[in-house]
Amino acid sequence: MKPIFITLLLLLLSQICFSQSQSLEDKIYNAVDSFVAQPSAENLKSLNITEINFWKNPKPKTKDELLAIVILNCNKAYYENQLNQLQSAISSYEKAWKTYQKYKLNNYDIVEFCLKPLGNLYTIIGDYDNAENTIKQYYYIATQQKNQAQQYAAVLNLSNAYQNSGKIDLAIDLLEKTIKTEKLSQTQKGILLNNLGNSYVLSYKKPFPPTFPLRNIFFEKLESCYKDAIQLLQADKTQTETLANSYRNLASLNSQWQKFELANSYFEKAKNYFYTTPNLSSRKIAQFKFEEASLLFQQQNLKGSASALTAIFKLLIPNYSNKKSLLPNQKSLYTETTLLDALDLQAAILSKQNQPKKALEAYQLAFHIEELLANMIIYENSKIINQNRVRLRTEKCIAIYDLLYQKEQKQSYIEAAFQLAEHSKSGVLKSHLSQNKTASRKEKLHIEQLQKWSNVILKEQQKGELANIVKINEAIEKQNGLMLSLKKIRSENTDSEKETIDIKALFTKLEKDKAMMIEYFSGFEKMYFFTLSDKKIYLHSFSNNAHSSVKIFQFIDYFSNSNSIIDNIKDFNHYGEIAYDLLQLPKNSNYKNLIIIPDGILNFLPFEALITQESNTTNFAQMHFMLNDFNIAYENSAQFYLSFDKLRMTNKNKNVLGIFPIFEKTPLELSYSKNEMQSIQQNFKGKYLANTNATFENFKNNAANYSILHLSTHADAGDIVTPASIKFYDQDILYSELYYLNLKPDLVVLSACETGIGKLYKGEGSMSIARGFQFSGAKNLLFSLWKVNDYTTSVFMDSFYQHIKNGESYIEANANAKRDFLKNPEISNAKKSPYYWSAFVYYGTIEQKGNNTLFYVYFILGIVTAIALIWLLIRYRNEKLARNPKKGKL
Repeated sequence: MKPIFITLLLLLLSQICFSQSQSLEDKIYNAVDSFVAQPSAENLKSLNITEINFWKNPKPKTKDELLAIVILNCNKAYYENQLNQLQSAISSYEKAWKTYQKYKLNNYDIVEFCLKPLGNLYTIIGDYDNAENTIKQYYYIATQQKNQAQQYAAVLNLSNAYQNSGKIDLAIDLLEKTIKTEKLSQTQKGILLNNLGNSYVLSYKKPFPPTFPLRNIFFEKLESCYKDAIQLLQADKTQTETLANSYRNLASLNSQWQKFELANSYFEKAKNYFYTTPNLSSRKIAQFKFEEASLLFQQQNLKGSASALTAIFKLLIPNYSNKKSLLPNQKSLYTETTLLDALDLQAAILSKQNQPKKALEAYQLAFHIEELLANMIIYENSKIINQNRVRLRTEKCIAIYDLLYQKEQKQSYIEAAFQLAEHSKSGVLKSHLSQNKTASRKEKLHIEQLQKWSNVILKEQQKGELANIVKINEAIEKQNGLMLSLKKIRSENTDSEKETIDIKALFTKLEKDKAMMIEYFSGFEKMYFFTLSDKKIYLHSFSNNAHSSVKIFQFIDYFSNSNSIIDNIKDFNHYGEIAYDLLQLPKNSNYKNLIIIPDGILNFLPFEALITQESNTTNFAQMHFMLNDFNIAYENSAQFYLSFDKLRMTNKNKNVLGIFPIFEKTPLELSYSKNEMQSIQQNFKGKYLANTNATFENFKNNAANYSILHLSTHADAGDIVTPASIKFYDQDILYSELYYLNLKPDLVVLSACETGIGKLYKGEGSMSIARGFQFSGAKNLLFSLWKVNDYTTSVFMDSFYQHIKNGESYIEANANAKRDFLKNPEISNAKKSPYYWSAFVYYGTIEQKGNNTLFYVYFILGIVTAIALIWLLIRYRNEKLARNPKKGKL
């Protein structure tokens, strides 16, 4: 026994000595090797401990040791992804990339093992800006290293990111150009053709009707993409999954066209290829099951679809059981988009089975996952795009609440629907303003710098073929570093609560403001609108199909140029009333103020110019405009209206910073802008910067000191690719460059063209100059919906400021200035067209009366006090005389 004991002791001592002699680098690699040999959730904890201990060690780290920790994180991320731990996988990849960048490491294929999977994961969770940046970054690296395989992968993955973020034209252009110009293998070309087919499908939101003339041509073009891909891929036995994808796409395409027999045939072929693919992850199997469930649902096979969904829940949720409840427990849910899709489909099945309340439960679980995903996204654009997915679910929930109300007549259902609609309104803007109040200075600086680099990239990209690729890549690197650092700052506070509006407080404020409210929700199937009056919410809707939408577009189209209304006054009258009736606006009542919360295309509609009653008159002053019934203010949401109740400023505090570039003796000259400036100067003290003094720098340096900011200049709404901008004397400024000016003016007046127009997103609104000022802290704004006339604008502004000087609230001043315009005998009837006066809309709160109101109150109180004092003196004198009558006769 003794020799054995000594042998064991010597072995133990040698192991201890060996472990002590091991370098830190070796320990990390050994931990990685041990984990890779037996990957499991338990062993993952051991790997995390190795990483923690590495960073705790106070000794300086060598580049070899740092590279080892990069490799550890990449391996950890790979298996976290396999275990459906999306958030953890992204975090691990991000740590690997941050370390690799920070310490300028090399001798490792960071593209293949980190950036490619990271970019794909960003696309999966909907973080499209990060996906695009990451993919472009490794495309740049692959180009520098002349790695054609990785360049090809970047093209494929970038097209996926473009498809998911709505940039379909960019995806098609990228794929078509690559297929035509690059030397590709048959397999590579087949994969790209499959993706090109997907892009073609997405380029049309809805299938063509059977009578559409180009229907068959388009269908054949799509089919040929997928069929050509199959032909090219069949020779490569490693491409079973991609072949399955091509057949899945053919099945999906034919199901859209109601060709279910053919769709089922293609899906069976997809199955054969898919399940012969080795090492399929549970997520990929779940995604395939979801497509099967969707196909069955479209064929009204609810039982088969539900069975496929149960299989998905069992695959993705540990310990899921449908014995007690069909739906999973909320605590078991996590950031997984396939679960999100499955819950939405489960809700649709329950709705079909006449279980509306159970369907709402499923949708609530989907909303919960959506919140978890939203917490992982940093960039504004990605957040806005993801809101579209949320809106589709919101619409379905509103429809269910409406149905339940019709059955049970419970007001609580309407209020719940209203809360959902409210949650879909300007979510990104609300979040930004909320963070601005609560975020630390460090976090604010990171956000500001992040936006700065976004603007650099955006401006450089606007140069097209002349863009400096190196400059863009450097900016992406800076942006990426800031993004990772910002995520670390926020990591301790990722929970967010849904903001609910206090409906009682809302009714109280409306009553106080003598106002009614109408809030629109533009869905995919219906336009819903909530009317708030008499301390009750009413819900109505109309179809949002092409037949209804065209009535709105017909009216808006009259404001496309200055002649459209003048040339067709009778038709304008007619279509103005049609649009008015369709929108079911409140009729004239005891309340003179109306708050409108528009949505979708209604953001571009001038409600004041709607016709409440059709007439044959050609005299604009005599027409029945909605302007005659209400003072109208617009808002982004009811929450905004309620939140800004405390913003009350009196006349004595109002001073103006005026920006008037004028652009004298140039093609851009605004000849009446000088008149506008002189008119405002007569009414309000302030600082007026004209011509060469009207620079962006001067504006930034002075803006915080004035309650009213007035900008009389040129602006551009941009288009789908080009962002909205406003012109100072020295430079054009993008709307997003205004975000972090940290202004808190009482009013911003944007006396320029199209300052409320930009790329439109339902719910969030227009990406316009006005939005830029809202981000910077402006609460009340007056801005334009189309190109405005220099002369008529100066007349309108003169009247607007006169009314403010007289103590009227902004909503009254805006409405009365328009009424004055129509009554003004010096303005011709042609210039009284709504094109000239209804362009300017007021977004903001309803102020109490200004200083003049207080003056009248104090004046009346003074008179009452004086009368009381005189009465007391007379009474005192009479009483004194009564006590001493002799003295009174002297």
